[in-house]
Amino acid sequence: MDVDQHMSRVPDYAAFPTVDQMHAELDELADAHPELVRLRRIGTSRLGEPLRVATIGTGPHDAVIIGGPHPNEPIGALTVSSLLRQLIDDARLREEFGYRWHLIPCVDPDGARLNEGWYARPSDRRAYAEHFYRPAEADQVEWTFPLTGEGYFFDRTLPETEALMRLMDEVRPAFVYSLHNGELQGAFSYLSRNEPGLAAALAAVAAGQGLPLHMGPPEVPSAVKIGPAVYVTPRGAELASIYGIGGGSVDYADRFDALHLVTELPYWADPRVSDETPTDQVYGEVIKAYLAGQRALVAELGRSLAKVGAELTVRSPFRRALEDFLGTHDDYVSEWEDYPGADRPATVAEVIGKEQLKHSMRLRYGGMYLRLLDAELAAGNLTPAVRAERARMKARFEDWLAEAEAGFTATPIPIRTLVAVQLGAALLAAEAAKGTPSTT
Repeated sequence: MDVDQHMSRVPDYAAFPTVDQMHAELDELADAHPELVRLRRIGTSRLGEPLRVATIGTGPHDAVIIGGPHPNEPIGALTVSSLLRQLIDDARLREEFGYRWHLIPCVDPDGARLNEGWYARPSDRRAYAEHFYRPAEADQVEWTFPLTGEGYFFDRTLPETEALMRLMDEVRPAFVYSLHNGELQGAFSYLSRNEPGLAAALAAVAAGQGLPLHMGPPEVPSAVKIGPAVYVTPRGAELASIYGIGGGSVDYADRFDALHLVTELPYWADPRVSDETPTDQVYGEVIKAYLAGQRALVAELGRSLAKVGAELTVRSPFRRALEDFLGTHDDYVSEWEDYPGADRPATVAEVIGKEQLKHSMRLRYGGMYLRLLDAELAAGNLTPAVRAERARMKARFEDWLAEAEAGFTATPIPIRTLVAVQLGAALLAAEAAKGTPSTT
């Protein structure tokens, strides 16, 4: 298969779609092509939103494509849109590639609606931070699959997760693709198993589109690298007890021996995240400095929350997410303490990776805390403490934003490029899942 030709068909996009726009597009395509597209409801979100899947293709293999498993990561909605339209237009791709595709543009619509304030301004870092929402760990669709094992048990599955489970139980997929993205790290991927040649092909697709590869610190210190910017997907058993979560979609895909892929793509490109040149800084000291910054952030938010905690009246998702972050911080830090082999020189990518992550965490949780306080004010809770902390933390947020912007050289990546990379990766991995090598 010539993956490049399919990537080249991805159109330009100026913004990410709202949930209503995603629903409208599904209806439009299903109505226009009833002989090709089967649209059905597979569940209901926690707030009553319909969860729908579009099925197209003739098989004999099945692929489940999951858009929006984290609501601050909407690239996947457009990847689903582009792939669905190509399957409609391209009979060979639809009929000869060998898959029935089950496409979900957004599996967490409730959370997505809380991010829509920045979807229309994807390159605006202030808008992103001020309208950012990411659920508490145990409220994330991606990480609430059932998990049982020695010493740990998780069965608090969400309705959205249960809908995905039912779909996978029904179709028994050969390939499952969870569509993710980050902010300023480079492009990288997770694979559930090391398929020959696939890791290198995934890295080549991203690099071929001009994306910097993520050569800095991994998301979790135990991640096993199997190629440039490609890791073996961590299972729930490795992470669940640390974060109070369940299994991931990869754990459920393992039940069917499905190949599972995650792509993580940035919104902004900074070539330094790929630079493996040694610096004069010791990597262990870089890690310690980052963890000190994390502790300072947690302390700042914790002190402020303590001042207003007894007066809060609104049961907001922002409060739950913030309290979860503050509560799991110590366990997160413990993963990075005494990182093995950290007495070597840090690379440019490692220094920049930790520095950018420091800024991202400040802006993410500072922005959500302001939304928490704004919800109180909007509800009429105008106590002196709430008003004072809102003013103080707004000033702190502005300082954090100014620090993040100082010397900021990253450039916004065209959305079309990000969608093309996710789509190309889907086709490469789908071919690998059925045992057929592909070309780029």
